[in-house]
Amino acid sequence: GRDVTLDEKSLREAFEKSDDDSQVTVRIEVDEIVAKAKERLDTFLSRRITILSRSSLNRIIKAECVTINGKTPKPSAKLKVGDSILVSLPPPPGNDVDGEDIPLSILFEDDQIVVINKQSDFVVHPAPSCPSGTLVNALAYHFAHRSSGNLSSVGADNARPGIVHRLDRNTTGAMVVAKTEGAHWHLYEQFARRSPDKRYLALVHGEVAQDAGLIDLPLGRHPYDPIKFAVVEGGKASQTYFKVREVYEGFTLVELKLLTGRTHQIRVHLAHLRHPIVGDVVYGGRQLKTGDVVRQHILAGKSMPLSQMLIARQALHSATLSIHHPTHETRLNSTAPAPFDLANTIWLLRQHRLVRLVDPIKVDATVNLDAVILA
Repeated sequence: GRDVTLDEKSLREAFEKSDDDSQVTVRIEVDEIVAKAKERLDTFLSRRITILSRSSLNRIIKAECVTINGKTPKPSAKLKVGDSILVSLPPPPGNDVDGEDIPLSILFEDDQIVVINKQSDFVVHPAPSCPSGTLVNALAYHFAHRSSGNLSSVGADNARPGIVHRLDRNTTGAMVVAKTEGAHWHLYEQFARRSPDKRYLALVHGEVAQDAGLIDLPLGRHPYDPIKFAVVEGGKASQTYFKVREVYEGFTLVELKLLTGRTHQIRVHLAHLRHPIVGDVVYGGRQLKTGDVVRQHILAGKSMPLSQMLIARQALHSATLSIHHPTHETRLNSTAPAPFDLANTIWLLRQHRLVRLVDPIKVDATVNLDAVILA
């Protein structure tokens, strides 16, 4: 995070430059004058942090992004002398985004949210390095020409309207986007509390020996490579549950559940255990060709060349996403079928290199592989 003073100009500048990996943190010590006034927390913050409305600050408090002396308060909390308030401001709202006619796979849509099955090589929102051709551009077109509604205005000033969470460019699968401000804040609070149940599938190098476990290793910026993250002493607490689903000769299909949501968390955790994700060349994975999976004598006389590429990007897929619907509060469960490159690779591994299947009940796995790995 970035520490700033409460000077409005410098706070606004820091806030507008912030993003998911560099959020602004404001620290305030309560003095005797404030304490004597017995002021409510939300009223006090609306006077001190003037770049946000009181309603926005209320939502931030309810999303547990504010602490008093290390504890999460209610907006109505009364302040005392010596109270230490810590406010973590979410990235700011963005520029108008042009719609682009890019095909989308919609898993669910109503007037509040849309759940999509994101394809690979697809950036979520515009950025200086990728100003167009993003999911946000595709959704803007979709709402204008094929559906109805709009992207939530929250996040609009940073060209990421409606974006509550992200998937890496080459990570595929289920992702929810908000269509209204109310839905956006409701989802934001859910993700801040880690209440959504997100399950990933990853195809990794090597045969994972332990059927299930918790990876509890702190993550931070790589000390030598600015585009990478790494397990570092003093990094942010990061926990990932893994559950082995299928073991092949030289590879393993793993189900994963995040307890925290750090950038590249799954990729770094698995690479640190010396089981990098297939195709994840940034963290030590290798792209797979047919000859890496199917033995040469089996391919003899067939039209499948050894050099045919099977999967050239990280084999990581957001298989299921379960959230509370923003308006009717029922649980919405979405399952995203895996793209062809991953499904085909797993199908070939099952045919030619299968070692064993792990009972999902034994490891408390929840992903229905038959619904994700389609034949």
